[in-house]
Amino acid sequence: MNPTRLPGQKALEIIQRDQQVISPSYPRGYPFVMDHGKGVYVWDVDGNRFLDFAAGIAVNSTGHSHPDVVKAIQDQAEKFIHISSDFYHAKWVELAEYLNRIAPFKEDAVIFQTNSGTESVESALKLARYHTGRSQFISFMGGFHGRTYGAVTLTASKAKYHHGFFPLMNGVTHVPFPDPYRPMLHMLPGEDIGDATIRFIEKVFIHNLPPQDVAGIIIEPIQGEGGYVVPPDTFILQLRELCSRHGILLIADEVQSGVGRTGRWWAIENFGVEPDIVTTAKGIASGMPLGAMIARKSITTWPKGAHGNTYGGNPLACVASLETLRLIENGYMQNAKHVGSSCLDRLAEMQVRHPSIGAVRGMGLMIGIEFVMDRESREPAEKMRDAVVDKAFELGLLTLGCGTSTIRISPPLCITREEIDEGLTILDEAITFAEK
Repeated sequence: MNPTRLPGQKALEIIQRDQQVISPSYPRGYPFVMDHGKGVYVWDVDGNRFLDFAAGIAVNSTGHSHPDVVKAIQDQAEKFIHISSDFYHAKWVELAEYLNRIAPFKEDAVIFQTNSGTESVESALKLARYHTGRSQFISFMGGFHGRTYGAVTLTASKAKYHHGFFPLMNGVTHVPFPDPYRPMLHMLPGEDIGDATIRFIEKVFIHNLPPQDVAGIIIEPIQGEGGYVVPPDTFILQLRELCSRHGILLIADEVQSGVGRTGRWWAIENFGVEPDIVTTAKGIASGMPLGAMIARKSITTWPKGAHGNTYGGNPLACVASLETLRLIENGYMQNAKHVGSSCLDRLAEMQVRHPSIGAVRGMGLMIGIEFVMDRESREPAEKMRDAVVDKAFELGLLTLGCGTSTIRISPPLCITREEIDEGLTILDEAITFAEK
């Protein structure tokens, strides 16, 4: 238990100042005001310590202020901090070579470096349209792809992300995501929800969207903001086959699920599928603003000047990413797989004791806990979820909600089993409190 009432006096003062000058559009949760962090722990400005199960929305993949990442940034800052993408620098090329090596397809990749996941998605949209000469896209209900106009048009996790911003980008059709726990489509005998979703897309092609006009289908292999939803095992493979059959690019949005979080470099690898484009960001640079669009070389047909940016490939972000990828490849990715498996086992045991837990799902350290009013109706228990999040904060654990009634577990990939157990013990107590 933290020693002071939350929020403390210093935190309150900063929050009050924040409210005077910061845009009210930011989606704030509980009143945590960070002072510093180390590994999987963070401290607020009043000296309270918390175990971090959120990692800045799956960003701090190597923990807070990993010494190797910090040193790489310091060393680079002494040399030079910025050079625009009109010129060249070695770390930019070195990072692109690394990403080419770990790209989830056999042919060589070409990398476009960005500052965020949203920019990576926007880059993928432009490349897909340019290469195919087609204008249309398909994305999935529950998906989150960013907040700029193209990316937010693809997004369909919450209607509020669209409210007040119409008209959005044209050329996007949304279809149901194959959620095994909450299927939106009728399944025929012998089908799972993945089969039904493919059948639905094929009907869309017949009735209102000619496949020869579709440039790309973009999908999170595991949905993030939508609720940490894992599709049926064969669905992504069927989607790949459908795209190949119609000459459509398969775009894997791995902004939240990639860079080792599921125990492999990319979540789509867990399904045995090669996409055409990968978008990444979040965990790629331990908190430095960096993203990338990783595309097959054969489809990177746009010419000089077709796309660009000022800060993409920033040298501080590049060196942070190189150290991050090295650490993930040499232990943290494997740790995510093993500790994540242990976490799922513990949560399965907790589910037996807590009737409010309707489903536990995930891969590696990308795990969702969905709360329900009762297991028979599966009615989402959003207030219950929020009460658990708030109580966990009071007890010293940072978590984040997603979907309608899900808590995501996305800690740094360096977390130990002992630290996971510490956090789950706090979470167990918070659930017990909320169920009263």
